[in-house]
Amino acid sequence: IQLPRSEWVRYGVKAAGSKPLPADGVKASLLLPQGRKGPAFLAYQNFQVFLQWNSSLTYSTTAAYYATRMAGAPRVTANNPDPALTLAEGKKLQTILARKGYDVGKIDGIMGLKSRAAVKDVQLKLGMPADSYPTRELLAKLGG
Repeated sequence: IQLPRSEWVRYGVKAAGSKPLPADGVKASLLLPQGRKGPAFLAYQNFQVFLQWNSSLTYSTTAAYYATRMAGAPRVTANNPDPALTLAEGKKLQTILARKGYDVGKIDGIMGLKSRAAVKDVQLKLGMPADSYPTRELLAKLGG
């Protein structure tokens, strides 16, 4: 989802260090690579270049983060994100989602864009916070 920064400001999003975010029309997407409890990033149109080079959200987010650090941005301090699923747990979740009719891509335990989209849809259906982050709680709710 891309929204103008003015909308993100309305939702309470702030820049690093709780600095005010410019309330302008520049469009950005909110990335939560480790779910709602982990670090949050605003991704702008240029982030797509990273994804074209490597479609892994984790890799692209890391590369973009290091690029901002090299440009002088402050270090991000994360909260306490939920632990990542193991590859075996990821495969189990992908298998369950595929059986429910979702296109998760290759069942390999790696949560790519298709798997995360399926996770978000299921989170919404289950009334969970829809941050696209696969958790053990979600796996348990799906019977895994």
